[in-house]
Amino acid sequence: MTDQNDFIAPDPIIPEISDDGVNFTKVESKPSLEPSEESTLALIAHLSILLNLVTGFLGLVPPLIIYLAYKDRSKYVAYQSLQSLIFQAVFFHGAGLLAGLIFAISLALTLVLVGLCGFPLVILLGLIPVGALVYGVVAAVDCFNHRDFKYWLVGDWIRNIYEE
Repeated sequence: MTDQNDFIAPDPIIPEISDDGVNFTKVESKPSLEPSEESTLALIAHLSILLNLVTGFLGLVPPLIIYLAYKDRSKYVAYQSLQSLIFQAVFFHGAGLLAGLIFAISLALTLVLVGLCGFPLVILLGLIPVGALVYGVVAAVDCFNHRDFKYWLVGDWIRNIYEE
């Protein structure tokens, strides 16, 4: 036979009444993160770009999960993960799709001499995802070393969103 005192009962939720007579429940906020936790989460968000090498598209998932899970606990983690998410979507995936599209068009036009002119553009656009990978690793190292990192173009846009 078990005694009722063998376990700790959860605290009851007691609704409070505000001055205007509306019921509300007081909810305590989650504690903020330690600086080492913040830098580790930012590192993971930025290094997730390497998942794109293996899977092709799953690099977007970790920064999205980190953003959604920690946006209320740390502005730094939210800022870095949202930057990583948008940067990957635009520069890695967007440039890769654009390079593939131009390659397909150039390949279709190779019967005509004009199609050969598109291949240098394909090569240049094909280098953008490689540069994005390197840039993502640099961002991860900076964040891990407790330095604020700001992606070119993306960082200012995200910062303006958070300041509003």
